[in-house]
Amino acid sequence: MSSKMTFKCTSIYPGTASAPALVSDEAVCFYLVKPDTGVVIEKGHMLEGKSMEGKVLVAHSGKGSSVVQMDGLFKIDRKGKGPRGVVLRNPDPVFVTALLVMEIPSVFDVEESFFDSVKDGQQIVLDSESGVVTLIEN
Repeated sequence: MSSKMTFKCTSIYPGTASAPALVSDEAVCFYLVKPDTGVVIEKGHMLEGKSMEGKVLVAHSGKGSSVVQMDGLFKIDRKGKGPRGVVLRNPDPVFVTALLVMEIPSVFDVEESFFDSVKDGQQIVLDSESGVVTLIEN
């Protein structure tokens, strides 16, 4: 039997996504993700060697210029290797703009207890239109 925990949030881009979590406590740069695989290639990053493909990315923040972030996310998304959704802890204009342009369901302003609870690989249901993120524990 599975249990659910729900958390209130604020929408960046409307939509829904249901997928395993890919959790990063470090800033993410989409330019340092291999477009053909969705795998993070940034040396020493906590996500190094992990794929964003088909995941809900739980990101601390973004890093890099608007060109780097937008170009990186565009290339990943075009190959179908990007995240299904994004939960952003510390929104910055560059990361948010990339999510809006690429129309990726995304949220911010999530209750702080979410970040204490979410685990890598845990099923997340993100519903930015309703302002709810749900963690499912099996």
